[in-house]
Amino acid sequence: MHAQQSAIATRPLEFDPGLIRRLTASGPRYTSYPTADRFNERFAYRDYLQAVAGRRTQGSTHPLSLYVHIPFCDTVCYYCACNKIVTKNRAKAATYLSYLKREIEMQARLFAGMNQVEQLHFGGGTPTYLSDAQMDELMEHLHRSFQFAPDASGEYSIEVDPRTVSRERIHRLRGQGFNRISLGVQDYDPDVQKAVNRIQPEHETQAIIEAAREAGFRSVSIDLIYGLPRQNETTMAATLAKVIAASPDRIAIYNYAHLPHLFKPQRRIVEADLPDAETRLAMLGLCIDTLRQAGYLYIGMDHFAKPSDDLAIAQQQGRLHRNFQGYSTHADTDLVSCGVSAISAVAATYSQNVKTLDAYYEALDRNELPVVRGIRLNMDDALRRAVIQMLMCQFELSTSAIEQAYPISFADYFAPELERLRKLQADGLVSMEPGWISVTPRGRVLIRNVCMVFDRYLAPRTEGPRHSRTI
Repeated sequence: MHAQQSAIATRPLEFDPGLIRRLTASGPRYTSYPTADRFNERFAYRDYLQAVAGRRTQGSTHPLSLYVHIPFCDTVCYYCACNKIVTKNRAKAATYLSYLKREIEMQARLFAGMNQVEQLHFGGGTPTYLSDAQMDELMEHLHRSFQFAPDASGEYSIEVDPRTVSRERIHRLRGQGFNRISLGVQDYDPDVQKAVNRIQPEHETQAIIEAAREAGFRSVSIDLIYGLPRQNETTMAATLAKVIAASPDRIAIYNYAHLPHLFKPQRRIVEADLPDAETRLAMLGLCIDTLRQAGYLYIGMDHFAKPSDDLAIAQQQGRLHRNFQGYSTHADTDLVSCGVSAISAVAATYSQNVKTLDAYYEALDRNELPVVRGIRLNMDDALRRAVIQMLMCQFELSTSAIEQAYPISFADYFAPELERLRKLQADGLVSMEPGWISVTPRGRVLIRNVCMVFDRYLAPRTEGPRHSRTI
């Protein structure tokens, strides 16, 4: 790591409310670049096949990361922006599982001979909507289809709604091969929970955390959200105190994006109950300060981790990566995703599956992968993706490293961007010196603003905001 940046990384964040208030804007979270709103239907199933074939032709030995999407939920949480299906009809899950296994088989055949998996993530919806027996069946199918790295070196995670599982279920999940678990909490305050239709007593969540430790999970993560209806500094402080007492290895604190024109469940939220901008900003400052004092490191964006956690270690070693599941310790993997709406990243392409069950089943009945849209990256896309990844994950950028990887002069190619970056330098967000761009402790909270400088697709839109505020 660059010596100056190493010193910067060890200093605490500088939370400047006035600067944040002035610079916050609508912008991407950069789980990919180009972002998913740039995908198009000109990219389809056969383009994905070509990408995998190209990987084979090049003799790629990179391992794989698998993502499996389980879209079902028992109840709807009003804040949710995920692709999910709310139903109590369990027969739907059985049908879905049969088709999901077919998609997994098709992907496995494509990657035969280059199918070493080092990372697995189950998301949703609610992955534990599946029964114990269904999860057994699905995990056995995955292990027959792909070659998995040993438990000690692989990262196999699952998102869990603590309301849907028991102590016994957590032990069963560990036996099924999961070694990391992420628990959705969002907020412990009863009034906030009622406002978002997610009643979740603290003792239930705490029991699941204890069960995960008993079962030998390597990492326990808790997800929180700030900006929900009826939240304020007092309720957030109480929630943080309870979370810190539980001592999870990772904590993610997401900024609630109220986009009811895009996500129908959010229309049930009473907008008058939402905290105003000043309260949201105060809650963010409270979260950062409280977690720092509790010994957590700021990884980036909305992620915090204990210094001993693999995320923190990967960042220190320059191995941190960002993908559709957030920050990841496995940088050299292609992402193969299965299930409705799932997004894969293979070679220099992104591809997304169809978003409805009917379309998903119809594609698989035709013996085609259910790819509906995507994008093939050109050199400019790949170059800007590398720049944004470095800034998002390491808070620094070696321009000479970029010049070694791409046939450009950084100063010439990015002349307009460097001019805009100088304005952020004047605000104290970045420092620039020959060969290096470094994000300062003051700028790390506004890292999305810094990355947006290099995004050539950003442009004003007329149909309403499609991204959350950067803060």
